[in-house]
Amino acid sequence: MKLELKDITDARQRIAPLIRRTPLMEATALSEPLSEAQVWLKLECLQASGSFKARGATNKLLCTPRDALANGIVTASGGNHALATVRAASLADVKATIFVPENVAPYKLQRLRAIGATVEVVGSVWNETNNHALAFAETTGAAYFHPFADSAVMAGQGTLALEILDERPDLDAILIAIGGGGLITGMSVALKALKPSIRIIGIEPTGCPTFHASITAGEVVSIPQVTTKVATMACGRTDDGVFALSRDLIDEIVLLEDAEMEEGAKWLWSELGLAADLSGAAAIAAMRGGHVSLKEGEQLCALVCGAGTEGIPG
Repeated sequence: MKLELKDITDARQRIAPLIRRTPLMEATALSEPLSEAQVWLKLECLQASGSFKARGATNKLLCTPRDALANGIVTASGGNHALATVRAASLADVKATIFVPENVAPYKLQRLRAIGATVEVVGSVWNETNNHALAFAETTGAAYFHPFADSAVMAGQGTLALEILDERPDLDAILIAIGGGGLITGMSVALKALKPSIRIIGIEPTGCPTFHASITAGEVVSIPQVTTKVATMACGRTDDGVFALSRDLIDEIVLLEDAEMEEGAKWLWSELGLAADLSGAAAIAAMRGGHVSLKEGEQLCALVCGAGTEGIPG
């Protein structure tokens, strides 16, 4: 698998008419400071389809020959890539078939069905669910859109890094939630190419520390039991090619309890009126839980990478 800065800059130009340039907002006027550092929030929760996944799915669509889409598009997803893929299928005017795991957030399942996708709920974690999507693609000829192990998808996700550095070239560090690894890989390739000194901090749930365990072992390993309830961060094994691209670019990985992300989502809603899912709240949770060491005056970007209702009371 290959991914270079040019792939990401090309993706940026390709997808620009079809996605939003989301705000980069300084986290100020808070009831209590998040950090001694100056914190900037990249609000991908306001992206089309509700997350950064629209970038990758749109780039994948535009890189796929039209005749390959004749039998529709299929994917497996914890929710956000599913919504982005349905949007991509709508842009191409083809059918979308989506496989989701049993722990998918109910409101995301409802939304998928409401916007016209054919949805199959199967498997306890993404890796199991994905086997069914691959079998469907093989049987029907539907175009398979992998949520992370695809160069076009990762290039699309990497465009997020370009937007951030456009506005804050002085950044010292960035916090990125990890599911399968496509986001942190695409962003890391761009970030380290443009600013080698930037500190890239990944975030995983303690119930699915895929990258943390793999980096510790020096090779991709499978998590024997995935216990996190955060479906968008519940990938029990990443792809070898994805890991090879990013393992030497990630500076640190911190692990969070699900409850910390739940509190982070509540904080985003109560403090800023931002409706984030648990992966979208991971960066805030890492700071609020004291998992990230930052100095006064440093510039930090925290991704609010996905929308959700987990932090909204009632």
